[in-house]
Amino acid sequence: MKIALLTSSRADYGIYRPLIQKLKADSFFDLKIIAFGTHLSHFHAYTLQEIEKDGFEVAEKIESLVLGDSPESLSTAMGLTQIKFASLWEKLRQEIDLIFCLGDRYEMLAAVLASVPFQIPVAHLHGGETTLGAIDNVFRHTLSLIATYHFVSTEPYAQKVAEIIGKNEHIYHVGALSLDNLHTLELLSTKEFQEKYNIDIEKPTILFTFHPETVGFEKNKQYVLEIISSLENLIQDYQIVLTMPNADTAGNMIRENLINFAKKYEKAFIIESFGTLGYFSCLKYCSFVLGNSSSGIVEAASFGKYVLNLGDRQKGRAAGENVIHLPISQTAILETASKINSFPKLSKNNMYGQGNTADKIIEILRKIKI
Repeated sequence: MKIALLTSSRADYGIYRPLIQKLKADSFFDLKIIAFGTHLSHFHAYTLQEIEKDGFEVAEKIESLVLGDSPESLSTAMGLTQIKFASLWEKLRQEIDLIFCLGDRYEMLAAVLASVPFQIPVAHLHGGETTLGAIDNVFRHTLSLIATYHFVSTEPYAQKVAEIIGKNEHIYHVGALSLDNLHTLELLSTKEFQEKYNIDIEKPTILFTFHPETVGFEKNKQYVLEIISSLENLIQDYQIVLTMPNADTAGNMIRENLINFAKKYEKAFIIESFGTLGYFSCLKYCSFVLGNSSSGIVEAASFGKYVLNLGDRQKGRAAGENVIHLPISQTAILETASKINSFPKLSKNNMYGQGNTADKIIEILRKIKI
């Protein structure tokens, strides 16, 4: 089976990684990795190098990112991505049996939309999920409509995909692929983490990620004020590791505020791109997670970590007992953070699976008749 796998960012590559390993090791599959989006942006740490460092060859590199973060910039990037992928699919149409896509990004949708006239079958990971605070909801559900094969992370999401596409055919509940990394990665020790990032992770640490809310994106200016005020209080008791936001509407504004905050405090550390190994290692040792990243919803439970999930970006996603939903309010954040050390110890049970998703996908792919 000849597969073209689309990866547009550090986030989806970290999820794909266990599946890529399995596909490359299996002679039944011929894999082409197609990298685009922020992977090729030096402004976003040129994360293409993370793929290559893992020993994977990137077959195609498509530059289509527009660095602005206004609605017009994102819409322009979508159009440019679709144009460039039209040429790519024309070139590859006889060389691939299946396109693999993941998630809900605008650039991912544009790349897949360009394939529709060529009638190349599409497999979609993480369909059926809901994020009411992000326009990604539209992109994710549209990808489900385009796709023929659906690999979903929970049974309710399988039911949602069935509602969207109007049938139950080729919908597979396999769990969250990113959790396979827990079995394939040897996480860094605290000493190794300090040597690599110059951060003593044995100290009380908050792992922070905040992406823009792209529904009502003009509210992000007020959100940032609340967040920075909260961080300035929290840094008295914790060091804070700040990972940078996605390339979304108002993302640059958030980025600039976080960088300015970090310049004022020795206990604040900016990480442009951890990669899966660094991120999971930080997740293992941190005191708790703060922000609105999907990793807080999906992966953090496997580490037994509490997550203070802010605002509506992840609203609608199924979440475990470790996730505490809060408004983007300094009062709410500080009140909850002040009590977090007294909360009961969590189990490491995770509703999103136990880390055997790649094997399930491989087994299904071998039975598909294309």
